[in-house]
Amino acid sequence: MPEKQKSAIRLSGTNLERAADHNQRITLHAIRVQGTTTRVELAGLTGLTAPAIANITKRLIADDLVHAAGQVRHGRGQPATKLKLNPDACFSIGVNIDRDHIAIAIVNFAGETVARRAIEIDFALPQDVESFYRRSITDLVHKGGIDVDRLVGIGVATPDDLGSVNLAGRPNQYAAWDQTDIASLFVEPYELPVFIENDAAAAAMGEQQLGSGRRHSSAFYILISWGLGGGFFADGNYIPGATGRSGEIGFLNCRSDGGPAEQVQQWVSLSGLSTHLQSHGLALSALFAQSHDAAFEAVVESWIDGAVSRMIDPLIAVNCLLNPAVVLLGGRLPMKFLKRLEQRLNQHLALHARHIPSLAPVLLAELAEDAPTVGAAILPLSHYLLPKAATLWKREGAGVQEADGATAWMQRA
Repeated sequence: MPEKQKSAIRLSGTNLERAADHNQRITLHAIRVQGTTTRVELAGLTGLTAPAIANITKRLIADDLVHAAGQVRHGRGQPATKLKLNPDACFSIGVNIDRDHIAIAIVNFAGETVARRAIEIDFALPQDVESFYRRSITDLVHKGGIDVDRLVGIGVATPDDLGSVNLAGRPNQYAAWDQTDIASLFVEPYELPVFIENDAAAAAMGEQQLGSGRRHSSAFYILISWGLGGGFFADGNYIPGATGRSGEIGFLNCRSDGGPAEQVQQWVSLSGLSTHLQSHGLALSALFAQSHDAAFEAVVESWIDGAVSRMIDPLIAVNCLLNPAVVLLGGRLPMKFLKRLEQRLNQHLALHARHIPSLAPVLLAELAEDAPTVGAAILPLSHYLLPKAATLWKREGAGVQEADGATAWMQRA
């Protein structure tokens, strides 16, 4: 995939059209976070004037994005109308492609998963992904009772350099991914815009919009999948970096027990855990069983010890360089093992606290296992309807529809 090169410096201001779009997105997000709220409360939350909120909510109701949810009385005077999102206003498809599975989810406007299907498959090739998607999606749409006209797009989350990063088990033919137009795999059966993002970035975006991001202003997200990825968001915005490759914690070098330097993800990943289990005559598939015997537990415990020792220095760097409010752990590692990793990382990081200007706690992400898939589904919603700083920036060739995301989608639908 080509690098996502950003312009050097953005000095342009905004215009009324973009400001209106931004204010509408902020108001929608405020309603999402509150669950139900009134116009008076929205004015206090967003800092917008009462007339501005009145105009915005009138448009949102007319566009069926927001519904009235009863009234609330506060003493004398006209009772205030409570507002809430219409979860069925629109739907989005999320696809997560990784080296050990493919997952598809359809998410409604409230961020709830209404249909999901996944398959465990090692190093699926492009034709495998295309086939699984085509034979699954119409059934998922039907089972979810979804009006096709309310589908706004497809988000795809996949690791960067999918076909070329050398992780355990990678077959030679897997290099086909580096010459594949991923969007072309999803042209049928529905003609929908396709948004492609790094899996850890998508997970971080999903967590920002639907999970811990509703309570924490900034976070560094760590995604443990077949590889190891990361993503950083601050002040309500995901920070992609100059070429869209920020947060690549898995590529950092580390040393353990005085051995040679290696990339963190060579150990801290499902591929690293698989290699460790195989060295003890065990299979990764047993990791997802309901229970484990003492021998299996002991091997995973030794992997967790190794993961902690390899992650301490990278996490100290994250704290010193980014100063996040929290560090979030997510991914396909089963929850009980993810919790043990979280607890042990906090214990070991505390030993370094006096040497670090500010130490963020390590917490479990709310969207843990399905975060990349749900995060992928958020990508089309974010483009059209959710808050993003880019709506305030003027870009060459940007038309009216690009400036007003919600209007653009309503016109398309």
